[in-house]
Amino acid sequence: MYKIEFIKEAYEEFKKLDKPVQRIIKEKLDLLVKNPEALKNNIKPLKGDYWGLYRLRVGNYRVVYKMEREKLIILIVRVGHRREIY
Repeated sequence: MYKIEFIKEAYEEFKKLDKPVQRIIKEKLDLLVKNPEALKNNIKPLKGDYWGLYRLRVGNYRVVYKMEREKLIILIVRVGHRREIY
């Protein structure tokens, strides 16, 4: 099972979101930790400058993360509305 970690900036972005949105994102992250394959339709690898990162779609919000498979860590890099995240 994976463990979720936030970088400082991503955690601050997450805390600025409305409470209902935070709850929904947290539920999706919990599901991602338990079984990354369960959300495969909402996950895409990013390209270009963001190569090596993935994005999780949660409604109009996006969670950009990096999977460190050898350490079993999902490192959250960015959290925000889709028009502001990239």
